[in-house]
Amino acid sequence: MKKNIYQLFVLSVISAMIAMQPVNAGPHNHVNGKEIHEEKGPNGGKLLHREDIELEITIYESGIPPEMRIYVYKNGQLLAPENYQLNVTLDRLGGRQDQLRFSAEKDYQVGDQVIVEPHSYDVTVNLSIDGKTLQWQYDSHEGRAEIPARLIELSGIETESATAQRLIQTDTLFGVISAPADKVFNLSAPYSSLVQSLKVQPGDKVKKGQTLAILKNTDTLQNYALKSPANGEVTAQYLSIGERAGTNPVLQVSDLSTVWVDMSAFPENIEKLALGQKVTVYDMHDHENAFGTISYVAPQMTGGHIARARATIDNSEGHWRPGMHVKANIEVANREMSLAVKASALQSFRDMPVVFARYGNTFEVRMIEMGEQNDEWIEVLGGLEPGTDYVTGNSFLLKADVLKDGASHDH
Repeated sequence: MKKNIYQLFVLSVISAMIAMQPVNAGPHNHVNGKEIHEEKGPNGGKLLHREDIELEITIYESGIPPEMRIYVYKNGQLLAPENYQLNVTLDRLGGRQDQLRFSAEKDYQVGDQVIVEPHSYDVTVNLSIDGKTLQWQYDSHEGRAEIPARLIELSGIETESATAQRLIQTDTLFGVISAPADKVFNLSAPYSSLVQSLKVQPGDKVKKGQTLAILKNTDTLQNYALKSPANGEVTAQYLSIGERAGTNPVLQVSDLSTVWVDMSAFPENIEKLALGQKVTVYDMHDHENAFGTISYVAPQMTGGHIARARATIDNSEGHWRPGMHVKANIEVANREMSLAVKASALQSFRDMPVVFARYGNTFEVRMIEMGEQNDEWIEVLGGLEPGTDYVTGNSFLLKADVLKDGASHDH
């Protein structure tokens, strides 16, 4: 409880810092060291001034991947795009630099690269027009915050490097323990007999070859022994002393050193199952677990659209009793992911999945393209460079303050 209160205190300090330096505050344009306040052009873009030239920079992303479009005006009049040349450099955190070349299209020039998320960078624009070159520099940051090292430590923000990971996916089924059919022995008299004596009772452990009962052949009046065919335990007694042993069995012996886990699989489960898949079985109180593999998958569904699947597990300690209800995690996928992040690191920014990348004391969102995942790891297909440090613990502190100020997406 004290830790939570402490983190709230740290959060309030970070909030105050962010309030003084908003993450998505408008860009600051600099020409010859002088700051120029942002203006909007006719197309809603950033408007930059220099002498009699105005530059309007827009990010167009309506129905297409984001691209940079630039309009150039002279003395307030829109110029034909064939009358000037442009190049733009976007310097991003982590040392990445995007060099954009432009070509004429309609009444603007369009960049030759997709402007990947986040749209957070320092911008350098070079314009060649009328035999001269003009340059503008400004920053356009979103989803970014710089936090002093002391507050990072106090807030408990944790990071690790994004690397390859092994993805293990499981599917949970429920089932019942049963005795293996080939290890359950119903012991019957080989001929018409009377039960003279019983040497065991249900629950007794027995050894292979041990005498379990004495019977008398009613034809020859000779006594003979009924012996156990295997190591195991007596699981049923069907007749008592003095009763006639005919076609009905006298005793049942079961070898429960291994048991079956009979599981119910619905259509969405059955398509993932295969022989040999690893299984971890838990009792319903999670007190014990055991390991096995899928040994049988039914070739058809029952009337209730359920298929049976089976695993065999060790029961040498006798914990798993026939009739016991259990749950089982089936390992349905196991492969190497070239890049993954912890599921606990995932946050959202403008309705997109993100993690917070760390560069020194600066944190910035990275929109990730997600692949497969489990409870621990998320596969990254794009949006994050391998080896990037990202926030794995207490990322909600950054989300709470950084993202609320960076929710708009203004260009």
